[in-house]
Amino acid sequence: MEIMDNEGLALIRSRRAVRSYRPDEVPEELLAAVLDAGTWAPTGGGRQSPVIVAVTRPDDRKAVAELNAEVMGGHDDPYYGAPVVILVLAEQDAATCVEGGSCVLENMMLAAAAVGLGSVWVHREKEMFDSAKGKALLRAWGLSETLRGIGGMALGYPAGPGAKPAPRKEGYVVRV
Repeated sequence: MEIMDNEGLALIRSRRAVRSYRPDEVPEELLAAVLDAGTWAPTGGGRQSPVIVAVTRPDDRKAVAELNAEVMGGHDDPYYGAPVVILVLAEQDAATCVEGGSCVLENMMLAAAAVGLGSVWVHREKEMFDSAKGKALLRAWGLSETLRGIGGMALGYPAGPGAKPAPRKEGYVVRV
């Protein structure tokens, strides 16, 4: 077997950002697999500082989408109609909270692709959960108001075929 034909490497090369979703509910076993993958991501010092919040209740999903759109200054759904929004938060005093949270998100996006779901990274969660409305959501969910938003992702079944990857840029890798 050629190394680049490895199943894991092929998954990494084929995963694409999905920006249009079917309204179909994500089965619990698939959602659980994606969330579990996030818990296996590397974190600074192995402290597991990130907190993963799976938003599936329609009212909460709507509130999160509206808050993100408000931060952007718009009204469109920043999560592209996906039935699930996954937020990654972490305690602000964790020295590597952004790095660990980013690894958690990447693990979940790869897991989503592995089980036939689509995903896309969504930004602005830091601003969302620094706001009074964001802190109110944290309280309503029984979470600490000191959590910092790291990032989020939309999750669901893609509405259509994935985009073709752009060619890799010249000079992407430099060996010294």
